[in-house]
Amino acid sequence: MTQETKGYKLNHTMLRIKDPKASMNFYQEVLGMKLIKKLDFDQWCFSLYFLAYLNEGEEVPKDMKENSKFTFGRDSVLELTHNWGTEKEDASPYHDGNKDPQGFGHICVSVPNIDAACERFEKLDVEFQKKLNEGGMKNIAFIKDPDGYWIEIVQPDLM
Repeated sequence: MTQETKGYKLNHTMLRIKDPKASMNFYQEVLGMKLIKKLDFDQWCFSLYFLAYLNEGEEVPKDMKENSKFTFGRDSVLELTHNWGTEKEDASPYHDGNKDPQGFGHICVSVPNIDAACERFEKLDVEFQKKLNEGGMKNIAFIKDPDGYWIEIVQPDLM
């Protein structure tokens, strides 16, 4: 880190989503993230949903200015972008990055107990790209969100 880049941090990653109801349910109910900010842009027909994991006792500020500082000043935020009308399309208009031509690969969520997390995902009928005991790497799993984006699941003390 140089003096010029002191204080820089990776704030968020953006994924385009087809259906906000399905995606919000997945990221909030399956992965336990919290919606911390939503922005609608009527003139351009899209919405942004910002999700993050909150620390115990942490509250999302209701004041707009404080909420913006809270959202854009923290690490590890997921931005979901919904272009209005895509939820009515038969197929997803987006490329997950893992088919040709490859590009974007995945995001990663660390969990305290990967066995319990994967058992829960199975009970919730979450689609797996790679189950925990498949393939050569036994300490990671990959699940898919409603748009087919891959999410790596890891347990930090097993890596």
